[in-house]
Amino acid sequence: MSEARPQPYKVRSIHVVAKGEDVLVREYMLDPGEVIPWHRHTHVSDYYYGLEGVVVVETREPPARHAVPAGKSATVSPPTVHRVSNGGTRPCRFLLVQGVGRYDFVPAA
Repeated sequence: MSEARPQPYKVRSIHVVAKGEDVLVREYMLDPGEVIPWHRHTHVSDYYYGLEGVVVVETREPPARHAVPAGKSATVSPPTVHRVSNGGTRPCRFLLVQGVGRYDFVPAA
C-alpha cells in the first residue's frame, strides 16, 4: 500500500501498512541526513518503533532527544512539537503508529 497523499517533506520511502478511521500505521525509510521537519499533531500520538539503523526523535517542550535503534521505541503525545531525522551514515527504517484520533500534520517554525 503506497502513501495516499503527498507529505510536506521528502524522505526515501513511506509505505502505508494499515489505515483506519482513527489509526494510521506507516513504515518509513530515511537516508542519512533526511529530516521530517518540526511539526505537531492535534489529536494523535506518535509511536516510533526502530526496525533498522537509528532514528532520532526530538521534542522542543520538553526539550529532549531520543535515539531509537532497532528493537526500541519512543512516544510523542499531542500537541508536542517534534521532528524526526537520520543523523547516521546508513539508512534507518522505522514503524510509525499514529492514533487514536484524526491525523493531521501541523508545521511548526
